[in-house]
Amino acid sequence: MFERAQATGAERIWEVGALCHAVGDALAARFNPVAVRGEISGFSRASSGHCYFSIKDAGGQIRCAMFRRAASLLDFAPRDGDSVELRGRLGVYEQRGDLQLVVEHLQRAGQGALFEQFLRLKARLESEGLFEAARKRALPLAPRGIGLVTSPGAAALHDVVTTLQRRVPHIPVLLVPAPVQGAQAPAALVRALEQLYALAKAPPEIGVPPIDVIVLVRGGGSLEDLWAFNDETLARTVVQSPVPLICGVGHETDFSIADFCADLRAATPTAAAELVSAPRETWLAALQLLEQRLTDGVERQLDQRRLRLDQAGARLGRPSLLAQREQLALAGLAQRLGQALLLNSERHALMYKALEADFPQKVKTALAAQRQRMETAALRLQLLDPALVLQRGYALLQTPAGELVRSVRQAPPATALRARLADGEIELTVVPPRLL
Repeated sequence: MFERAQATGAERIWEVGALCHAVGDALAARFNPVAVRGEISGFSRASSGHCYFSIKDAGGQIRCAMFRRAASLLDFAPRDGDSVELRGRLGVYEQRGDLQLVVEHLQRAGQGALFEQFLRLKARLESEGLFEAARKRALPLAPRGIGLVTSPGAAALHDVVTTLQRRVPHIPVLLVPAPVQGAQAPAALVRALEQLYALAKAPPEIGVPPIDVIVLVRGGGSLEDLWAFNDETLARTVVQSPVPLICGVGHETDFSIADFCADLRAATPTAAAELVSAPRETWLAALQLLEQRLTDGVERQLDQRRLRLDQAGARLGRPSLLAQREQLALAGLAQRLGQALLLNSERHALMYKALEADFPQKVKTALAAQRQRMETAALRLQLLDPALVLQRGYALLQTPAGELVRSVRQAPPATALRARLADGEIELTVVPPRLL
């Protein structure tokens, strides 16, 4: 350390490092430990586990560092826009001469104003159906032209153009420049998109490539840097796109309202360019595969036609073979027919002989059965003969007209009757009953 003093009261000349160290000591003695409330901005976590960000409000901003030990005790994942309360040690980062707050404890104090505004707009647009998956369209596999909206000075433009030139150098890209940050950015982005919409809707013209897909991109940044893509007018304009629109804003962890309204969200601008540009090698490989399949199909058809032609030529070249084959077939059928007739004749002859041998016995048996039935019927008729009843002492009374008398009412006194007995008939006259 070098110090130089002149006479008493002379000006002291500091070395830079000594001054930074002295300022840091003064800050530590005056403020530490310090508690601060503000909004996180530019949060990042290094591979070492240390976290770096800024804490700010409307009046100022302070750089912060949170080392791995303290970061491992966090019970939430800090994000840009979070309103937090932190405790730590204020000092000077001597290598750069920056004011720095080394954070020892960090807790959520509520979401920041910008983030709360983002959530309110997101909830309102979602309730209107602007984020519905049903209205989102698939990207074209092979677009004829690509519309691009971004800042001409942004690194995102270089990333997108490099990717498209490498993957699809044959597809024309139409850039409509617009600022992607600042108060004027939302309106400029809306005008750029509307210009592309008009070109996409217009009938094709010579020299003007048709726009089949639109890419809206911007590189990473804090919530404030990306705020232009959380504009309500821009969100409604994105939804009105006549062709599929892909939005690639920020890094993988960044989300904007435009991302939710687009047909597809890409994690980064480079990813957006890759999604709209299948590599030329892929299409060439597909064409080669189709060519091979077509060639194989043609060869297969030609082979089948050659085989059929050879078979037809063989038949035409030796027609005697065909006739001989048909004659053999006819001879076989004739032989089978003769054998069938012979077997059928023999079967009928055997049947006739069997019937001839059984016929006399069957006739005799049938006559005996008929005779037995007739004798049985004659016996039944004999049993029913009224003469047999008369022989047992009964008589049949008949009127002179031959009507059979079955009741005394038919034979009042003085009625003439004829009684038929077993051995003859007698004439009777009905007399009144005698009183006892």
